Amino acid sequence: MRKGDTLKVTRLDRLSRSVLHLVTLGVDLRERNVGLHVIEQGIDTDTMEGRAMFGMLSVLSELQRELIVANTMDGLASARARGRVGGRRPRLTPEQAALAQALYDARVKTVQQIADLFGVPRSTVYGHLKGDTVLRQLKEAGGGRSRDAGLGVCLS
Repeated sequence: MRKGDTLKVTRLDRLSRSVLHLVTLGVDLRERNVGLHVIEQGIDTDTMEGRAMFGMLSVLSELQRELIVANTMDGLASARARGRVGGRRPRLTPEQAALAQALYDARVKTVQQIADLFGVPRSTVYGHLKGDTVLRQLKEAGGGRSRDAGLGVCLS
């Protein structure tokens, strides 16, 4: 922006995420003789009253953002206390995951065959297998350097 220009934003929170950044941005704009016009709050930093409102509303905007974060965390904690769990539901039921683990441990089927059996990608099967089992079988597979086609991992 050039000297004499005016930066227009709809709200202060669209301009910055913290009071510190907002204040330094305001100082930088003032040093470069660039005005700031916040449309919804009616702030114009070309006036003394506008600069004062800019400072007060920037503090209130950060307070509001912190309250939203705190309320969200409280809501998530409350949901967990009621037994609700966030995130995606597992693609495999616990019974299917146990069967996949048993088939893998017994070396009856490959990971791809297990994935085909349940209609899921290999990555889903790997996500449900116990990590130590996968690495242990890789090491057992071949003394020196071995490569498992399903994982794409080389062990030395």
